[in-house]
Amino acid sequence: CVMATGCLSTPNKPPFPGIEDFRGPVYHTGLWPHEPVDFTGQRVAIIGTGSSAIQSIPIIAGQAEQLTVFQRIPNYAVPAHNAPLDPEVQAAIKADYAGLRARARRTPPCIAMRYNPGSALDVSSEDRAREYEARWQEGGFSFLGAYGDLLFNQEVNETAAAFVRGKIRSIVNDPEVAGRLCPTNPFGAKRLCVDTGYYATYNRENVTLVDLNKTPIETITTDAIRTTEKSYPIDSLVCATGFDAMTGTLLRIDIRGRGGLNLADRWHEGPRNYLGLAMAGFPNLFTVTGPFSPSVLTNMLPSIEQHVEWITDCLDYMEQRGLTRVEATEEAEADWLAHCAEVAAPSLRPTASSWYVGSNIAGKPQIFMPYLGGFPRYVKICEEVIAKGYEGFALS
Repeated sequence: CVMATGCLSTPNKPPFPGIEDFRGPVYHTGLWPHEPVDFTGQRVAIIGTGSSAIQSIPIIAGQAEQLTVFQRIPNYAVPAHNAPLDPEVQAAIKADYAGLRARARRTPPCIAMRYNPGSALDVSSEDRAREYEARWQEGGFSFLGAYGDLLFNQEVNETAAAFVRGKIRSIVNDPEVAGRLCPTNPFGAKRLCVDTGYYATYNRENVTLVDLNKTPIETITTDAIRTTEKSYPIDSLVCATGFDAMTGTLLRIDIRGRGGLNLADRWHEGPRNYLGLAMAGFPNLFTVTGPFSPSVLTNMLPSIEQHVEWITDCLDYMEQRGLTRVEATEEAEADWLAHCAEVAAPSLRPTASSWYVGSNIAGKPQIFMPYLGGFPRYVKICEEVIAKGYEGFALS
Protein backbone atom coordinates (compact mmCIF):
# COMPACT_ATOMS: atom_id res chain seq x y z
CA CYS A 1 0.00 0.00 0.00
CA VAL A 2 1.56 3.29 -1.11
CA MET A 3 0.25 6.40 0.66
CA ALA A 4 0.63 9.25 -1.85
CA THR A 5 -1.67 11.44 0.23
CA GLY A 6 0.44 14.60 0.27
CA CYS A 7 1.95 16.76 3.00
CA LEU A 8 -0.57 19.61 2.74
CA SER A 9 -3.89 18.01 1.84
CA THR A 10 -6.02 18.14 5.02
CA PRO A 11 -7.27 21.70 5.66
CA ASN A 12 -7.15 23.04 9.20
CA LYS A 13 -10.56 24.33 10.23
CA PRO A 14 -10.32 25.94 13.68
CA PRO A 15 -13.67 25.89 15.56
CA PHE A 16 -14.27 29.64 15.70
CA PRO A 17 -17.14 30.33 18.13
CA GLY A 18 -20.38 31.06 16.30
CA ILE A 19 -19.13 30.24 12.79
CA GLU A 20 -22.10 27.91 12.29
CA ASP A 21 -24.41 30.94 12.77
CA PHE A 22 -22.83 32.99 9.96
CA ARG A 23 -25.32 33.39 7.11
CA GLY A 24 -22.87 34.28 4.34
CA PRO A 25 -20.56 31.96 2.38
CA VAL A 26 -17.50 30.56 4.15
CA TYR A 27 -14.47 29.62 2.05
CA HIS A 28 -11.23 27.84 2.96
CA THR A 29 -8.22 28.60 0.79
CA GLY A 30 -7.33 24.89 0.76
CA LEU A 31 -10.84 23.93 -0.43
CA TRP A 32 -11.51 26.68 -2.96
CA PRO A 33 -14.51 26.20 -5.28
CA HIS A 34 -13.76 25.18 -8.86
CA GLU A 35 -16.13 27.86 -10.17
CA PRO A 36 -15.00 31.51 -9.96
CA VAL A 37 -15.72 33.48 -6.77
CA ASP A 38 -16.51 37.18 -7.18
CA PHE A 39 -16.33 39.45 -4.12
CA THR A 40 -17.31 42.62 -5.98
CA GLY A 41 -19.15 45.04 -3.71
CA GLN A 42 -18.85 42.78 -0.66
CA ARG A 43 -17.45 43.24 2.83
CA VAL A 44 -15.00 40.35 3.14
CA ALA A 45 -13.03 39.03 6.11
CA ILE A 46 -9.99 36.79 5.80
CA ILE A 47 -8.56 35.03 8.83
CA GLY A 48 -4.86 34.21 8.56
CA THR A 49 -1.80 35.72 6.89
CA GLY A 50 0.13 32.65 5.81
CA SER A 51 1.09 31.63 2.30
CA SER A 52 -2.38 31.24 0.78
CA ALA A 53 -3.60 34.45 2.42
CA ILE A 54 -0.63 36.38 1.09
CA GLN A 55 -1.47 35.09 -2.40
CA SER A 56 -5.21 35.82 -2.18
CA ILE A 57 -5.41 39.09 -0.20
CA PRO A 58 -4.27 41.36 -3.10
CA ILE A 59 -6.81 39.74 -5.44
CA ILE A 60 -9.70 39.92 -2.97
CA ALA A 61 -8.84 43.53 -2.08
CA GLY A 62 -9.08 44.45 -5.77
CA GLN A 63 -12.67 43.17 -5.86
CA ALA A 64 -14.17 43.78 -2.43
CA GLU A 65 -15.78 46.95 -1.17
CA GLN A 66 -14.01 46.32 2.15
CA LEU A 67 -11.46 43.67 3.16
CA THR A 68 -10.64 43.09 6.82
CA VAL A 69 -7.56 40.94 7.47
CA PHE A 70 -7.38 39.19 10.84
CA GLN A 71 -3.73 38.43 11.62
CA ARG A 72 -2.30 36.35 14.46
CA ILE A 73 1.35 36.03 13.40
CA PRO A 74 2.88 38.09 10.56
CA ASN A 75 4.94 36.26 7.97
CA TYR A 76 7.91 37.21 5.84
CA ALA A 77 7.24 37.46 2.13
CA VAL A 78 9.62 38.09 -0.75
CA PRO A 79 8.46 39.25 -4.19
CA ALA A 80 7.68 36.71 -6.89
CA HIS A 81 8.27 39.08 -9.81
CA ASN A 82 6.02 36.89 -11.93
CA ALA A 83 5.77 38.14 -15.52
CA PRO A 84 5.57 36.79 -19.07
CA LEU A 85 8.87 35.17 -19.99
CA ASP A 86 10.92 36.46 -22.88
CA PRO A 87 10.82 33.89 -25.73
CA GLU A 88 14.62 33.71 -25.74
CA VAL A 89 14.64 32.94 -21.99
CA GLN A 90 12.03 30.23 -22.53
CA ALA A 91 14.05 28.71 -25.36
CA ALA A 92 17.25 28.70 -23.28
CA ILE A 93 15.52 26.96 -20.36
CA LYS A 94 13.87 24.35 -22.58
CA ALA A 95 17.17 23.63 -24.33
CA ASP A 96 18.76 22.70 -21.00
CA TYR A 97 16.06 20.91 -19.02
CA ALA A 98 18.34 17.97 -18.23
CA GLY A 99 21.12 20.27 -17.03
CA LEU A 100 18.67 22.37 -15.02
CA ARG A 101 17.35 19.35 -13.17
CA ALA A 102 20.83 17.91 -12.61
CA ARG A 103 22.00 21.21 -11.08
CA ALA A 104 18.89 21.36 -8.92
CA ARG A 105 19.53 17.89 -7.48
CA ARG A 106 22.95 19.02 -6.28
CA THR A 107 21.53 21.78 -4.04
CA PRO A 108 20.04 21.22 -0.55
CA PRO A 109 16.52 22.42 -1.54
CA CYS A 110 16.73 20.73 -4.97
CA ILE A 111 16.11 24.07 -6.67
CA ALA A 112 18.41 25.33 -9.43
CA MET A 113 19.10 28.68 -7.83
CA ARG A 114 22.20 30.62 -6.88
CA TYR A 115 23.39 29.08 -3.63
CA ASN A 116 26.24 30.72 -1.73
CA PRO A 117 27.77 28.38 0.89
CA GLY A 118 29.85 31.18 2.43
CA SER A 119 29.18 33.04 5.68
CA ALA A 120 27.48 36.42 5.79
CA LEU A 121 29.93 37.41 8.52
CA ASP A 122 32.86 37.15 6.12
CA VAL A 123 31.68 40.17 4.13
CA SER A 124 31.00 43.79 4.98
CA SER A 125 27.55 45.10 5.88
CA GLU A 126 27.54 46.99 2.58
CA ASP A 127 28.23 43.78 0.63
CA ARG A 128 25.48 41.98 2.56
CA ALA A 129 23.01 44.74 1.77
CA ARG A 130 23.91 44.56 -1.92
CA GLU A 131 23.50 40.77 -1.93
CA TYR A 132 20.12 40.95 -0.19
CA GLU A 133 18.95 43.65 -2.61
CA ALA A 134 20.03 41.52 -5.57
CA ARG A 135 18.13 38.53 -4.15
CA TRP A 136 15.06 40.74 -3.52
CA GLN A 137 15.12 41.94 -7.12
CA GLU A 138 15.63 38.38 -8.33
CA GLY A 139 12.63 37.23 -6.31
CA GLY A 140 11.45 33.89 -4.98
CA PHE A 141 13.19 31.38 -2.74
CA SER A 142 16.60 32.41 -4.05
CA PHE A 143 16.76 34.77 -1.06
CA LEU A 144 17.34 31.79 1.23
CA GLY A 145 20.47 30.93 -0.74
CA ALA A 146 22.17 34.27 -0.07
CA TYR A 147 24.50 32.80 2.57
CA GLY A 148 25.15 29.28 3.81
CA ASP A 149 24.70 30.21 7.47
CA LEU A 150 21.54 32.30 7.07
CA LEU A 151 19.39 29.62 8.74
CA PHE A 152 22.03 28.48 11.24
CA ASN A 153 23.36 31.67 12.81
CA GLN A 154 21.03 34.00 14.70
CA GLU A 155 23.26 37.03 14.11
CA VAL A 156 23.34 36.38 10.37
CA ASN A 157 19.63 35.66 10.26
CA GLU A 158 18.86 38.98 11.90
CA THR A 159 20.67 40.83 9.11
CA ALA A 160 18.31 39.24 6.56
CA ALA A 161 15.27 39.74 8.79
CA ALA A 162 16.11 43.41 9.31
CA PHE A 163 16.51 43.88 5.56
CA VAL A 164 13.05 42.45 4.84
CA ARG A 165 11.44 44.40 7.68
CA GLY A 166 13.02 47.52 6.17
CA LYS A 167 11.39 46.64 2.83
CA ILE A 168 8.00 46.24 4.53
CA ARG A 169 8.31 49.68 6.18
CA SER A 170 9.35 51.24 2.88
CA ILE A 171 6.32 49.79 1.07
CA VAL A 172 3.55 50.27 3.64
CA ASN A 173 2.67 53.92 4.13
CA ASP A 174 1.16 53.72 7.63
CA PRO A 175 4.02 53.11 10.14
CA GLU A 176 1.66 51.44 12.62
CA VAL A 177 0.32 48.99 10.03
CA ALA A 178 3.86 48.35 8.77
CA GLY A 179 4.95 47.55 12.31
CA ARG A 180 2.16 45.00 12.69
CA LEU A 181 3.24 43.32 9.45
CA CYS A 182 6.87 42.95 10.57
CA PRO A 183 7.62 39.44 11.89
CA THR A 184 9.86 38.87 14.90
CA ASN A 185 10.64 35.18 14.38
CA PRO A 186 13.79 34.11 12.50
CA PHE A 187 13.67 34.80 8.77
CA GLY A 188 12.98 31.61 6.81
CA ALA A 189 12.34 29.50 9.91
CA LYS A 190 8.69 29.31 8.91
CA ARG A 191 7.73 28.64 5.31
CA LEU A 192 8.94 31.65 3.33
CA CYS A 193 6.06 33.21 1.43
CA VAL A 194 6.31 34.57 -2.11
CA ASP A 195 3.99 37.44 -3.03
CA THR A 196 2.73 39.72 -5.75
CA GLY A 197 1.82 43.12 -4.31
CA TYR A 198 0.98 41.83 -0.83
CA TYR A 199 2.45 44.56 1.36
CA ALA A 200 1.34 47.35 -1.00
CA THR A 201 -2.24 46.10 -0.63
CA TYR A 202 -2.32 47.58 2.88
CA ASN A 203 -2.03 51.05 1.34
CA ARG A 204 -5.54 50.64 -0.12
CA GLU A 205 -8.30 52.56 1.65
CA ASN A 206 -10.56 49.50 1.60
CA VAL A 207 -8.16 47.23 3.53
CA THR A 208 -8.01 46.99 7.34
CA LEU A 209 -5.53 44.92 9.37
CA VAL A 210 -6.68 43.58 12.75
CA ASP A 211 -4.09 42.29 15.25
CA LEU A 212 -5.61 39.24 16.94
CA ASN A 213 -2.91 39.29 19.61
CA LYS A 214 -4.30 42.60 20.89
CA THR A 215 -7.98 42.06 20.09
CA PRO A 216 -8.82 38.34 19.76
CA ILE A 217 -11.95 37.07 18.05
CA GLU A 218 -14.75 36.59 20.59
CA THR A 219 -17.37 35.19 18.25
CA ILE A 220 -18.71 35.12 14.72
CA THR A 221 -22.33 36.27 14.45
CA THR A 222 -24.84 35.97 11.63
CA ASP A 223 -23.27 38.91 9.77
CA ALA A 224 -20.09 39.98 11.55
CA ILE A 225 -16.87 39.04 13.33
CA ARG A 226 -16.73 40.41 16.85
CA THR A 227 -13.39 40.91 18.57
CA THR A 228 -12.76 42.11 22.11
CA GLU A 229 -12.62 45.65 20.68
CA LYS A 230 -15.38 45.96 18.06
CA SER A 231 -17.64 44.24 15.56
CA TYR A 232 -16.76 44.03 11.85
CA PRO A 233 -19.78 43.56 9.54
CA ILE A 234 -19.06 41.06 6.72
CA ASP A 235 -20.80 39.42 3.78
CA SER A 236 -18.25 36.64 3.10
CA LEU A 237 -15.63 34.88 5.22
CA VAL A 238 -12.36 33.38 3.99
CA CYS A 239 -10.45 31.05 6.31
CA ALA A 240 -6.78 30.99 5.32
CA THR A 241 -5.93 28.76 8.26
CA GLY A 242 -3.62 26.30 6.56
CA PHE A 243 -3.36 22.54 6.93
CA ASP A 244 -2.80 19.74 9.40
CA ALA A 245 0.55 19.22 7.72
CA MET A 246 2.69 16.13 7.20
CA THR A 247 0.66 13.73 9.38
CA GLY A 248 -2.93 14.99 9.31
CA THR A 249 -4.16 13.03 6.31
CA LEU A 250 -2.49 9.77 7.32
CA LEU A 251 -3.99 9.96 10.82
CA ARG A 252 -7.48 10.53 9.46
CA ILE A 253 -7.33 7.09 7.83
CA ASP A 254 -7.80 4.04 10.07
CA ILE A 255 -4.48 2.40 9.20
CA ARG A 256 -3.82 -0.88 11.03
CA GLY A 257 -0.50 -2.68 11.05
CA ARG A 258 0.82 -5.97 12.33
CA GLY A 259 -1.35 -7.36 15.14
CA GLY A 260 -3.98 -4.67 14.58
CA LEU A 261 -1.59 -1.88 15.62
CA ASN A 262 -3.27 1.47 14.97
CA LEU A 263 -1.13 4.18 13.35
CA ALA A 264 -2.76 6.92 15.42
CA ASP A 265 -1.78 5.06 18.60
CA ARG A 266 1.74 4.43 17.29
CA TRP A 267 2.14 8.15 16.55
CA HIS A 268 0.43 9.38 19.71
CA GLU A 269 3.58 11.21 20.84
CA GLY A 270 4.62 12.19 17.32
CA PRO A 271 5.40 10.45 14.03
CA ARG A 272 7.98 7.67 13.81
CA ASN A 273 9.34 6.12 10.65
CA TYR A 274 12.43 5.18 8.68
CA LEU A 275 13.62 7.49 5.89
CA GLY A 276 10.12 9.00 5.69
CA LEU A 277 9.29 5.91 3.64
CA ALA A 278 8.21 3.09 5.96
CA MET A 279 7.32 2.28 9.58
CA ALA A 280 8.09 -0.51 12.00
CA GLY A 281 4.98 -2.55 12.66
CA PHE A 282 3.43 -1.71 9.28
CA PRO A 283 4.73 -4.20 6.70
CA ASN A 284 4.27 -3.43 2.99
CA LEU A 285 3.14 0.15 3.74
CA PHE A 286 5.06 3.01 2.12
CA THR A 287 4.62 6.76 2.45
CA VAL A 288 5.60 9.16 -0.33
CA THR A 289 7.31 12.24 1.22
CA GLY A 290 6.34 11.14 4.71
CA PRO A 291 7.55 12.85 7.90
CA PHE A 292 11.35 12.88 8.32
CA SER A 293 12.03 13.08 4.60
CA PRO A 294 13.16 16.33 2.89
CA SER A 295 9.68 16.83 1.33
CA VAL A 296 8.40 20.35 2.15
CA LEU A 297 11.89 21.85 2.50
CA THR A 298 12.69 20.95 -1.10
CA ASN A 299 11.27 21.20 -4.58
CA MET A 300 8.45 18.71 -4.04
CA LEU A 301 8.41 17.27 -7.56
CA PRO A 302 11.92 15.74 -7.55
CA SER A 303 11.40 14.63 -3.93
CA ILE A 304 8.20 12.82 -4.90
CA GLU A 305 9.90 11.28 -7.93
CA GLN A 306 12.82 10.07 -5.81
CA HIS A 307 10.45 8.34 -3.37
CA VAL A 308 8.35 6.76 -6.13
CA GLU A 309 11.48 5.47 -7.85
CA TRP A 310 12.89 4.13 -4.55
CA ILE A 311 9.63 2.31 -3.77
CA THR A 312 9.44 0.92 -7.32
CA ASP A 313 13.02 -0.35 -7.13
CA CYS A 314 12.27 -1.98 -3.78
CA LEU A 315 9.23 -3.79 -5.18
CA ASP A 316 11.28 -4.94 -8.20
CA TYR A 317 14.01 -6.20 -5.85
CA MET A 318 11.46 -8.19 -3.85
CA GLU A 319 9.69 -9.63 -6.89
CA GLN A 320 12.94 -10.83 -8.42
CA ARG A 321 13.75 -12.73 -5.21
CA GLY A 322 10.30 -14.09 -4.44
CA LEU A 323 9.92 -11.87 -1.36
CA THR A 324 6.47 -10.71 -0.24
CA ARG A 325 7.02 -8.71 2.95
CA VAL A 326 9.12 -5.65 3.75
CA GLU A 327 9.11 -3.81 7.05
CA ALA A 328 11.33 -1.20 8.67
CA THR A 329 12.98 -2.43 11.84
CA GLU A 330 12.45 -0.63 15.14
CA GLU A 331 16.21 -0.17 15.51
CA ALA A 332 16.52 1.49 12.09
CA GLU A 333 13.55 3.69 12.87
CA ALA A 334 15.03 4.82 16.18
CA ASP A 335 18.43 5.49 14.59
CA TRP A 336 16.83 7.53 11.79
CA LEU A 337 14.84 9.68 14.22
CA ALA A 338 18.02 10.33 16.22
CA HIS A 339 19.86 11.30 13.04
CA CYS A 340 17.03 13.67 11.99
CA ALA A 341 17.09 15.35 15.40
CA GLU A 342 20.88 15.70 15.28
CA VAL A 343 20.78 17.27 11.81
CA ALA A 344 18.00 19.69 12.79
CA ALA A 345 19.58 20.80 16.08
CA PRO A 346 21.93 23.49 14.68
CA SER A 347 19.20 25.08 12.55
CA LEU A 348 16.91 27.98 13.44
CA ARG A 349 13.98 26.34 11.65
CA PRO A 350 12.80 24.17 14.56
CA THR A 351 12.72 27.24 16.84
CA ALA A 352 9.76 28.89 15.12
CA SER A 353 6.09 28.25 15.81
CA SER A 354 5.03 26.73 12.50
CA TRP A 355 3.30 23.83 10.80
CA TYR A 356 6.76 22.29 10.39
CA VAL A 357 6.46 21.40 14.10
CA GLY A 358 2.65 21.09 14.22
CA SER A 359 2.11 24.18 16.37
CA ASN A 360 -0.87 25.32 14.27
CA ILE A 361 -2.96 22.33 15.41
CA ALA A 362 -4.28 22.24 18.98
CA GLY A 363 -3.01 19.21 20.88
CA LYS A 364 -0.62 18.06 18.15
CA PRO A 365 2.76 16.80 19.43
CA GLN A 366 5.45 19.44 18.84
CA ILE A 367 8.19 17.85 16.77
CA PHE A 368 10.12 19.15 13.75
CA MET A 369 8.98 16.85 10.96
CA PRO A 370 10.95 17.62 7.75
CA TYR A 371 14.46 16.19 7.24
CA LEU A 372 16.96 19.05 7.32
CA GLY A 373 19.99 17.30 5.83
CA GLY A 374 19.23 18.47 2.30
CA PHE A 375 18.23 16.58 -0.84
CA PRO A 376 21.68 15.33 -2.01
CA ARG A 377 22.60 13.98 1.41
CA TYR A 378 19.23 12.25 1.77
CA VAL A 379 19.45 10.67 -1.68
CA LYS A 380 22.91 9.35 -0.87
CA ILE A 381 21.61 7.75 2.34
CA CYS A 382 18.74 6.09 0.47
CA GLU A 383 21.14 4.75 -2.15
CA GLU A 384 23.44 3.36 0.56
CA VAL A 385 20.47 1.57 2.14
CA ILE A 386 19.83 -0.17 -1.19
CA ALA A 387 23.53 -0.96 -1.74
CA LYS A 388 23.59 -2.72 1.63
CA GLY A 389 20.68 -4.99 0.73
CA TYR A 390 18.00 -2.68 2.09
CA GLU A 391 19.71 -2.09 5.38
CA GLY A 392 17.24 -1.33 8.17
CA PHE A 393 14.47 -3.37 6.56
CA ALA A 394 13.34 -6.90 7.35
CA LEU A 395 12.49 -8.72 4.12
CA SER A 396 10.89 -12.15 3.94
